Amino acid sequence: MKIFRYFLLALALIALDQAVKMWVHFNMDYGQAGQIPVFGEWFKLHYTLNPGMAFGMQLGSDYGKLVLTLFRIVASGAIAWYLYYLAKNHKAHQGFIWCMAMILAGAIGNVIDSTFYGVWLNNAPNAASTPWFHGQVIDMFYLDIWEGYLPDWIPFWGGKYTALWPIFNVADASIFVGVGITLIFQGTFFGETEKQETEEIKAE
Repeated sequence: MKIFRYFLLALALIALDQAVKMWVHFNMDYGQAGQIPVFGEWFKLHYTLNPGMAFGMQLGSDYGKLVLTLFRIVASGAIAWYLYYLAKNHKAHQGFIWCMAMILAGAIGNVIDSTFYGVWLNNAPNAASTPWFHGQVIDMFYLDIWEGYLPDWIPFWGGKYTALWPIFNVADASIFVGVGITLIFQGTFFGETEKQETEEIKAE
């Protein structure tokens, strides 16, 4: 049962992610019209659709979205297998395993959008060859950090109007937190494993 507690966390985060997305879809107006201030002007709820990867990036060609969705499905399966492997491996640090559970939840959360929302919510782009695997990811957490003209001395972007305003969802946040904690505590997560392996080699 200890193995499945990590998958229970992932399942809970996936359920939360989908619940928030459904609430936003059925209760908020799209875009600026439905925007809801939460903390002043810097944190808002803002219903938007992301047709591609993080920060709205997209793969070119008619098959770009299909390739991206299939990649997400394969990647989610690989992460799930790795999580199961870590949970069975007593040498793995529990903190790292919990982080992988968060990353898995985020990956699957956005896979559900990409795979099914084109059919369930009819939000696939008009040019999509099929609504399956062409759903757009629902984002809603809007951090309005800064917008304005960058100084001219900055290469490439100098003098251009730029906005720093990430819009994300629970799945994105789950991945970000899982990766962030792993990077911050990597010495603890992986140093302990290396120490155990060194001691086992000396014992032999």
